Amino acid sequence: MLKQGLQQKLTQKLSPLQIQTIKLLELPTMELEQRIKKELEENPVLDEDSEAERDSDEPAKNVSLSDYPQDDPTPSYRTYVNNQSKDLKPQYNTFSVRESFHQSLESQLGYRDLDDRKRAIALFLIGSLDDDGYLRRDLESLCDDIAFRQNIITDEKELESILGMIQEFEPVGIGARSLQECLLLQIRARNHTPAQHNAELILSKYFTEFTKKHYDKIMSRLDISEEELKAAISEIVKLNPRPGGQVDDSYVEQAQQIIPDFILDCKDGELVMTMPKFSIPELKVNKRYADLLMNSAQSGSKSDKEAVSFVKHKLDSAKWFIEAIKQRQNTLQNTMNAIIQFQHDFFIDGDETKLKPMVLKNIAEITGMDISTISRVVNCKYIQTHFGIYPLKYFFSEGMMTDKGEEVSTREIKNILMQSIEQEDKRKPLTDEELVTGLQAKGYKVARRTVAKYREQLGIPIARLRKEL
Repeated sequence: MLKQGLQQKLTQKLSPLQIQTIKLLELPTMELEQRIKKELEENPVLDEDSEAERDSDEPAKNVSLSDYPQDDPTPSYRTYVNNQSKDLKPQYNTFSVRESFHQSLESQLGYRDLDDRKRAIALFLIGSLDDDGYLRRDLESLCDDIAFRQNIITDEKELESILGMIQEFEPVGIGARSLQECLLLQIRARNHTPAQHNAELILSKYFTEFTKKHYDKIMSRLDISEEELKAAISEIVKLNPRPGGQVDDSYVEQAQQIIPDFILDCKDGELVMTMPKFSIPELKVNKRYADLLMNSAQSGSKSDKEAVSFVKHKLDSAKWFIEAIKQRQNTLQNTMNAIIQFQHDFFIDGDETKLKPMVLKNIAEITGMDISTISRVVNCKYIQTHFGIYPLKYFFSEGMMTDKGEEVSTREIKNILMQSIEQEDKRKPLTDEELVTGLQAKGYKVARRTVAKYREQLGIPIARLRKEL
């Protein structure tokens, strides 16, 4: 049995101004500059401000389309489609590492005397290499792919032979199917000194023991001294585990420029924060278009009313954009001031131990803003201080209590953990349990799993893998 009923829902719809502000909040300075330039190009009602005509947007504020009858509620300009987003991010000139790497191999292939069939197979294999220069797929699967895509019937033996030829190309190590094979290809291409000979034996016969740093086993089985093992390991660490990463400098991707959104100076012990505008222009509404709206509104023709509607739409868009820029500026300023207030002691001299535990909620409570707003402000923004440039995310971290009941940031604990590992005896590295004991002796109450988590976040391996001779 079907039932009909009415249900009342309370939903919140964002205004165009709110939507604009949210979008602009997330943009760092460089992208904001590009966004403003694009808006100036697409909206003729927007102008760069000057000392004159500061109040030029006033006439438009008193205009309302409701004062004029509309024969056609849908002006023709609204039926036009523009499938280009106004929020396109600026494009930077980059060069593809993958393309350059494969072109180099294909160029070397051109010097080999091969028939069309083998050349096609070789090109297919080169195209199957990843950016590091490895062949990650097994030969059986590649046989099926070549048959399907190239209509060439081959077998694993033939692929192995052609792959062997590719492995002779520069840089050495290309076409390997594992790290072990990659390193072996490189060590075998070198002059065979005693150290390189031992290095080849280690890589070929005792690779697992080497990766796990079971050095005593290696010395025992190869019957070599500790000095001979050190010399062999020295040869291995010179090898390149990512031969495909060697690219000519002309193909290096351009480094991303960082323009600080805030500048902080310390003058006579007082912190002074400013927001550089760089080439971001002041904006205003073009008075000529506001006057056009007023004059056109006096006519009763359909075409004039449609023109009025179009200009009014552009005026609204321009005013929303200008107001959104202002709100963005105020929101960023209030957020940054709150962060400086919270982390005042750190900003005086940049001492990391003075960083307090701080989360988005702390700043949201100070500013009275939503956590989501603070998150947008913090994202991709930087501050230039008298001791370096920092991303705003750097100042946020969780905290924990010491045995004296004092709250410290996790960053402080990570720093102490790193110092402990740097100072350990590398012949007998500290286990996680020993690190816990050391931290607790300094007053930091941490569990073993917490130490393991922080160690992994710092990219530090377990004790056994930190062992050195």
